[in-house]
Amino acid sequence: MTSRVDFECQPLTLSRWDDLEALFGAKGACGGCWCMYWRVTHAAFEAQKGAPNKRAFKRVVGSAPPPGLIAYDGDEPIGWIALAPRDDYPRLSRSRVLKPVDDQDVWSITCFFVAKGHRRSGISVRLLKAAVDHARSFGARLVEGYPIDRKDGDSPDPFVYTGIASAFLRAGFREVARRSPTRPIMRRTLRPSRR
Repeated sequence: MTSRVDFECQPLTLSRWDDLEALFGAKGACGGCWCMYWRVTHAAFEAQKGAPNKRAFKRVVGSAPPPGLIAYDGDEPIGWIALAPRDDYPRLSRSRVLKPVDDQDVWSITCFFVAKGHRRSGISVRLLKAAVDHARSFGARLVEGYPIDRKDGDSPDPFVYTGIASAFLRAGFREVARRSPTRPIMRRTLRPSRR
């Protein structure tokens, strides 16, 4: 199912920070995360939940490349996807389940957030396709994600913030590793952009 919206994705820059705040709300999407979970150690993340994570992520947004894309329905922010070179997410390297498959340069998709009224409507697939194009524009050759492989409805939406495997499959990704029954590593090889 595809949502019938006036869909557009834009890189998150400081000029769009207010849109991210509106989308994430007071809780920073989920539990004060502000998309910092994969960027810091567990201890640092726990110590800076809420406002400190928000400030830390705003500093990330002020650097290049942009740390993700915001999806819009017209002027309304309705979705978010986080992606960056894998080295920007040190927690992935420390994960037993999601550690690197190989030593190739990979861009990683680590997080999604879709506004309640737009969930389960195809926005995640559209975000994935836009993320692939965005990574390609920065010279990426491989893009990887770490979704949940869930049976229909067996995980509440907030607990599948890394995405679901079926959305990655619909966006042209394939499974390259699985170290846990529910956590595949999905990858897509990119052709260079034509300019």
